[in-house]
Amino acid sequence: MKAAVYRGGGRLAAEDWPTPSIGDGEVLLRLTGCGLCGSDIGKIVDPATKVPVILGHEVVGEVTAVGAGVSSCAVGDRVVAAHHVPCGDCHYCRRGSESMCAAFKTSNLDPGGFAEYVRVPAPNVRHAMFRVPPHVGDEAASFVEPLACCLRAVRRARIEPGDTTVVVGLGSIGCLFVQLLKRAGAWVVGCDTVRDRVALAGRLGADAGGPPEVAALAQQKLTAGRGADQVILTGGGAEALPWATEVLRDGGTIHYFAGGGGDALPLPLETLYHRELTITTTYSSSPSDLAEAFRLIAGGDVEVGRLVTHRVPLESLAEGVDLMRRREALKVYVTP
Repeated sequence: MKAAVYRGGGRLAAEDWPTPSIGDGEVLLRLTGCGLCGSDIGKIVDPATKVPVILGHEVVGEVTAVGAGVSSCAVGDRVVAAHHVPCGDCHYCRRGSESMCAAFKTSNLDPGGFAEYVRVPAPNVRHAMFRVPPHVGDEAASFVEPLACCLRAVRRARIEPGDTTVVVGLGSIGCLFVQLLKRAGAWVVGCDTVRDRVALAGRLGADAGGPPEVAALAQQKLTAGRGADQVILTGGGAEALPWATEVLRDGGTIHYFAGGGGDALPLPLETLYHRELTITTTYSSSPSDLAEAFRLIAGGDVEVGRLVTHRVPLESLAEGVDLMRRREALKVYVTP
């Protein structure tokens, strides 16, 4: 089969790769597409990434073979499958920290979504694979995994009705957050320097938005000067923390959805202490989040159709990465 292989130094190329074989309880998918995630790009620019590697995890495909004991799907079904699955029974899983589970960290699709075929391991088949109904397109279905991550973040940030939340970064993830926050009853301020992204966030429900100085004024108006209840950072790394602190109310929460650069947080401990600020993070999602995300997309409750702006074949994955790094693409969808 063909796969887009990353071999370090920014080098991505379509190569021949062995088609995976499946065992009991497993499923083989012929991929129809895979979304390009910011975390994929993060691995491409990270010199510590182990190579060669096939990235991609926002997959949708057609079942071409099923292992013994699989009854949840049949050959020909169109499905989405998540890449990580927790054990469901360890200390972490019992306390809602599924993404810290040892099984979660070691599970993965084989070899990755930027390929013609992937093997879905048995635990993923049982807990993180969903049959896509006919009325849901492939591109929409590929958003189940990222939407699930956003759902978990909204929970951990403890959004309540009437809160004012600032979303920093209005890429596809930011636009998903806008919609989930409105569903949660919050007032939403979008922050981005790209005018088209701010406009799209407004059409998706944001109450106000603009570059940092405009967003700061907007949240002051919405909160009568009190400050935002939460700031959700979808990018920017540690350097975004001082600005987030400035627009946050005392007792508020900063949620880091994405990592980013910075070996230390540029914020005095005294500031956290005296203002009772909370910093939360989320690394991924859980099977229950995936199920809820699938329900929302299948029900048309979250708009994803306008988020894919560019489509590239496997052979042009490097072009898609460049488009996103230059912020010319909101979301890139990769097809075999």
